[in-house]
This record gives sequence, structure tokens and C-alpha cells, in this order.
Amino acid sequence: MQVNFLKLAEYELYDAQEYYEKQQLGLGITFKSIIYKALNRIIEFPQAYKKVKVDVRRCIIHKFPYNILYSIEDNTILIIAIAHQHRKPEYWLKRIK
Repeated sequence: MQVNFLKLAEYELYDAQEYYEKQQLGLGITFKSIIYKALNRIIEFPQAYKKVKVDVRRCIIHKFPYNILYSIEDNTILIIAIAHQHRKPEYWLKRIK
């Protein structure tokens, strides 16, 4: 399966990585690594995560307060948001059709 990011989701990933790197050297790399491990689990088991809206699923990230919100479209996983768990719930809804 192929993974595509919405541009805003990609920005969220890099912004969070940069934030953590500024907090502690190497922490941003750890964050990105954990996100990519979660993406690999999503690729392997795309239906395994709970639906939170019609066709949007949520993968909860461990060790960091983030979720990966995604949809499955044909043979593609579309990353809608890399969303902080405690900020602006459901702000990403305007990104889906």
C-alpha cells in the first residue's frame, strides 16, 4: 500500500519533530521514528484502527501525545493529520470531503 500525506499533515509532522528536537537533542528524531513505525503498522493492518468519523481512522501514538488520522482510498493510505491529542479536537474535519 502507498502512503500519501495531505500537505497540512506533512507540515504537522515536521513542526512537531522540530519542536521536540528543540526540547531535547535527538527527541525529534525519536518522535519521527515512532511516527514511521506507526505508519508501517497502518500499512500492514490498515483496517485495524478504530473509525472516528465516517471513513477516518485513528492510530494513537505511544510515548507522544499524537494521533495519526487517515483514510483508506483504493490502494492508498491518506494521512489527514498528525494531530496533538490535547489541542483543538477535530480541527482536521475540514480537511475531509
